[in-house]
Amino acid sequence: MTSLFDEIAEPVPDDVPVNRVTVTVNGRRRTADIEPRLLLAHFLRQGLKLTGTHTGCDTTNCGACTVLLDGKPVKSCTVLAVQADGRDVTTVEGMAKGSELDPVQEGFKDEHALQCGFCTPGMMLSARALLDENPNPTEDEVRFALSGNLCRCTGYQNIVKAVLWAAAKERGDDPHNAVADYTAAQQNGAHR
Repeated sequence: MTSLFDEIAEPVPDDVPVNRVTVTVNGRRRTADIEPRLLLAHFLRQGLKLTGTHTGCDTTNCGACTVLLDGKPVKSCTVLAVQADGRDVTTVEGMAKGSELDPVQEGFKDEHALQCGFCTPGMMLSARALLDENPNPTEDEVRFALSGNLCRCTGYQNIVKAVLWAAAKERGDDPHNAVADYTAAQQNGAHR
């Protein structure tokens, strides 16, 4: 059983209720007996050992714990694991297809959108959700989609470039041209 007590290595008291949940995580069906108050972030990290889901604030402020729940970004630090029962969850570990990186992951690598890396999984999943809904976002749309994710290293310029890079690649356009256009617009003061 995955318990709130797993993290502190105490035995689970006998009077703690248990719920059985079945969640499809990164395409794999997982069933577990869990405490009803267990957060999705803790279920993923401690229960399933998917440590790409980071917890930074436990208040939905930072977005480091963002995962996709049925394709929509949610902050897993404020979603109960029982709420994911019967649903699909995608974590950063599920973005790549085998050894092939998701275009969002490629964009983050190619555009140096990684600094300390703590916010990166949540940023990538928020970006993935945006591109699934809008394959040709503007700079403002990218910034809005990522507004629930905080980068404490202030790497926003390169993160925006990475998402625009991924969007261009998925559309079949040259991603380097898309980033060059964005950079030129920044230098000309056409954008923020």
